[in-house]
Amino acid sequence: MDKGQNLLESIYYPADLRKLKETDLVQVCNELRQFIIDIVSEKGGHFGGSLGVVELTVALHYIFNTPYDQLVWDTGHQAYGHKILTGRRQNFGTNRLYKGLSGFPNRKESEYDTFGVGHTSTSISAALGMATASHYKGENDRQHIAVIGDGAMTAGLAFEGLNNAGISKSNILVVLNDNCMSIDPNVGALNKYLTDMSASPGYNKMKDEVWKLLGKISKFGPNAQEIASNIENAVKTSLLKQSNLFESLNFRYFGPVDGHDVVHMARILKDLKNIPGPKILHALTMKGKGYKFSEEGNQTFWHAPGTFDKDTGKVVKSDSTTPQPPKYQDVFGHTMVELAEKNSKIMGITPAMPSGCSLNIMMKAMPDRAFDVGIAEQHAVTFSAGLATQGLIPYCNIYSTFMQRAYDQVIHDVAIQNLKVVFCLDRGGVSGADGATHHGNYDLAFFRCVPNMIVSAPMDEIELRNLMYTAQLETVTSPISIRYPRGNGVIIDWQQPFKEIEIGKGRKIKDGKDVAILTIGHPGNFAVKACKVLAEEGIDAAHYDMRFVKPIDEQMLHEVFTKFSNVITVEDGCLMGGMGSSVLEFMADNNYNSKVIRLGIPDKVVEQGTQMELYKECGYSPDDIVEAARGIMGKKKSSKQIFIAL
Repeated sequence: MDKGQNLLESIYYPADLRKLKETDLVQVCNELRQFIIDIVSEKGGHFGGSLGVVELTVALHYIFNTPYDQLVWDTGHQAYGHKILTGRRQNFGTNRLYKGLSGFPNRKESEYDTFGVGHTSTSISAALGMATASHYKGENDRQHIAVIGDGAMTAGLAFEGLNNAGISKSNILVVLNDNCMSIDPNVGALNKYLTDMSASPGYNKMKDEVWKLLGKISKFGPNAQEIASNIENAVKTSLLKQSNLFESLNFRYFGPVDGHDVVHMARILKDLKNIPGPKILHALTMKGKGYKFSEEGNQTFWHAPGTFDKDTGKVVKSDSTTPQPPKYQDVFGHTMVELAEKNSKIMGITPAMPSGCSLNIMMKAMPDRAFDVGIAEQHAVTFSAGLATQGLIPYCNIYSTFMQRAYDQVIHDVAIQNLKVVFCLDRGGVSGADGATHHGNYDLAFFRCVPNMIVSAPMDEIELRNLMYTAQLETVTSPISIRYPRGNGVIIDWQQPFKEIEIGKGRKIKDGKDVAILTIGHPGNFAVKACKVLAEEGIDAAHYDMRFVKPIDEQMLHEVFTKFSNVITVEDGCLMGGMGSSVLEFMADNNYNSKVIRLGIPDKVVEQGTQMELYKECGYSPDDIVEAARGIMGKKKSSKQIFIAL
């Protein structure tokens, strides 16, 4: 192949990649890595993870007959190279943009995306299901590969999949992409185990020798591989002074291997294709590999740095010279420290998102009172419940979308026992470019049906602080959820003295006589703007901030339905079962008969886009509130629009 030729430009699908010589793969990797750097530096997105698996991605598509051979990516934020090699290179610039490519593998987007992902630790179970189906259908030549890493092995679902796969006869290969990172550094005993395994010089020397032996062993008879495998296991155990975890689950273990040697990786994968049964390949990689500033800098930062100058590594920042409101997550992080300084019972817990939710602020200030428990949402909730039984007050911070994974624990371990656990749900509502798997659309609905739960959402930063303050007071004896969105708030001077908020009590933001607008959480700020526009048009709208979905402020609702025949509800959550539904239930139960329009997230899958684009798509942007008020009042639709960056 002419070295002056750009090989990546000739690759539209993996079949094109397989036409190349093995020696060309290094050049392909270099070009693929640079392509990712070029696009992500300008468009933003997940960065370090995809750079770290460039060689692994190329080797997998070179050796396996994808999409017939089924490749499952765990979590999927490292699958940019996969997307580029599977027919999406030419429009990869639309990645994570509204109506563009999804930032994660998506079955609707490509047949090469065999399983839709976004949450961790699903790959092994999904690949096993596919492998079992292939075996049932007689497709015994079909390969099934699960690529798992970035901390996903710390979640229980991964071990459930391993446990089941180990007793199956399915043709499944698990590739452990071991970079010692998730978004923040990995924690826990498994991380130490893998580090010990990869760092043992005696084991690695032995492993290389056994590997060569296994490649030649067939001429010694049908039982030779089994004998060699037993010998290998015994030596592993002796050298590591512990049994091999994966071998004990009946997986053939191979590795650790250099995940950045693409030619060697391709040869290993070719050999593994011919070994039946469940196998695991342990590949050592570096997150952010091949980009100087990521390799030498903070890998947590380079997980998803936003847009940046690829030549200097400097992040492109806003040109705003005026003070900006803080991110809600930072308000949470600093408030946790303030509260913990006043109350020694307060503890902080997060499942592997200390920087994402800003609990890292407390972890630095009070390392004995703030815990990253790994990617294990179920454990995080029950661990918090255990703390609560001993009189402590755990603040368990989990993104709304990930809280879905721990729903049973919330009901069984917290709510039924009425334990005081404070759930701080970051990324409530549409989360933006991460798309369908990361929106937090359902928590208001799925929490309000759980007995003993208090369900709340602050309208701004001061309300967030006051709800967090209220939650730790002795007057609160039940579990409580406090949800807030991704991104910035609306108040610059937010560090005000704490005030108790009466549980179940909303507040009237503005009085009015024509229509009542009831909001929960951050969209209340949309209503504030909308009310001003409506006033200019002669519509006098009242605005009520409900604060709580459960217990809902019945006294306030009696006032609303006694005074107003036209009511609009607004929420950054699903319409089915959400705040609007609770208002309708109250109206029906109390025999009121007002006209109610509910604005919120409809019953559909919402894809990626900016938050404002998604507010508009779902129909509860400031413009939509204005139009709903005009409509309910019988006014003509206006061409005037308001676009408010909230």
